[in-house]
Amino acid sequence: MCNLLTYLSMATCLTTLTSATAQAADAQTGARPNVLFITIDDMNDWTSVFDKDNPIQTPNLERLADRGAFFTRAYCSSPACNPSRASVMTGTRPHKTGIYGNSADWRGTLPDIPTLQRYFKDNGYFVCGAGKIFHHHQDWAFHDNASFDEYLMMAINEPYPPEKLNGLPNYGSRNTDWGPWPEDIRKTADYRTSEYAVRQLQQEHDRPFFLNVGIYKPHSPFFAPQEYFDRYPTDALVMPPLLDGDREDLPEGARSVLKPTDWYWRGMMKAQLEKPNAYRDYVRAYEACATFADEMIGKVIDALDKSPYRDNTIIVLWSDHGFHLGEKEHFEKFALWEKTTHIPFIIIAPGVTDPGTVIGKPVDMTTIYPTLVELCGLEMPPHVDGFSLVPLLENPETDIPPALMTYEKGNHAIRTERWRYIQYADGSAELYDHENDDNEWTNVVDKPENKDVVERLRAFVPVENADAVPDLGG
Repeated sequence: MCNLLTYLSMATCLTTLTSATAQAADAQTGARPNVLFITIDDMNDWTSVFDKDNPIQTPNLERLADRGAFFTRAYCSSPACNPSRASVMTGTRPHKTGIYGNSADWRGTLPDIPTLQRYFKDNGYFVCGAGKIFHHHQDWAFHDNASFDEYLMMAINEPYPPEKLNGLPNYGSRNTDWGPWPEDIRKTADYRTSEYAVRQLQQEHDRPFFLNVGIYKPHSPFFAPQEYFDRYPTDALVMPPLLDGDREDLPEGARSVLKPTDWYWRGMMKAQLEKPNAYRDYVRAYEACATFADEMIGKVIDALDKSPYRDNTIIVLWSDHGFHLGEKEHFEKFALWEKTTHIPFIIIAPGVTDPGTVIGKPVDMTTIYPTLVELCGLEMPPHVDGFSLVPLLENPETDIPPALMTYEKGNHAIRTERWRYIQYADGSAELYDHENDDNEWTNVVDKPENKDVVERLRAFVPVENADAVPDLGG
């Protein structure tokens, strides 16, 4: 089942692991559904899966949503790669573990917690994957070998061009770059990830599989082949809605949290003095990368549909967080607003989900672990902090608590169907009324008529917050 894989101009390594537990899986395990687990990096909600009039075209996400349950209000556990992924893969909440940052040693902090993948492996599943599943910190230092029977290890970023494509050598790092690259799509990591998944779906498996597909784009650098840029002509480009002075009503807690990343937006404003189209080119490149990612996912879904596993495979698709393209004078993630926490989330569970189901209740991604455990008939492990979405999949009107998001120690956001309440470690807060303000342009936390709303939502804010765990290596 495991072969040595090689690819064009990129050294790759396939780690193969064995599991005594998996080898001893009982006959009943063979009747369990397979799992296709797809995660996307930095995919925001300005995509056509949320609204066909949105400028970023994601037709493959649309067709996935049409065949299962699409959650219109799904939110990351944390708007940063490592804490978000650690939360999903361990079923724990950042405020309980102290895993807040991209360098936080998640495995050293939770040595006895089985990851979602390890739990399925120990219950008889063949667990394999490629691409970015765990955070790619320090050359795969955060990858968890014990979670997989087989994993395609490779450099996430395709080879860099000889010099920055955007012509802005003083703006950020080599990753703060965008433009058509490379010419050969086969050199991209996401193409290789999708090809690996296709091969797995073409193979004959003698036990249920848990196939992990980690799509890296639209993470920076915003590189994609030229054909994807061609789909977004510069003269017809739709730009994000911005409001002058959008930050004037932010509390001190927000300003403190945002300070380390403000250079992204300030740097862009400076870059436009040198290259007037820099901001438009940046947005165009993100849009191109998002559509490229969508097409790679489409390849995998096509392969599943051609395989004998189509009708016995659960599909879960999610993004680790959203992404700002200048809204609220902010780039990247690392904030607790709607744009940086709102994500695509789709579940297709044969025999459970009906095609075209739309669920509007807010959910966060601590639900993935227990939901997959229940859908696959496994015993629920005691360590999970979230709850299973199976009752909601069966009845979209089921009552559930609001979604909870955490960024760094003591900063939390609560999302209901109408409201977003953000409370910072210093006690300052924001409140946005999504019934009247989808762009979150007006902080209404101090309005007297919202006093009861604030008190009600504040009750969901964690009172105890774990100290931040040490960074990996120090």
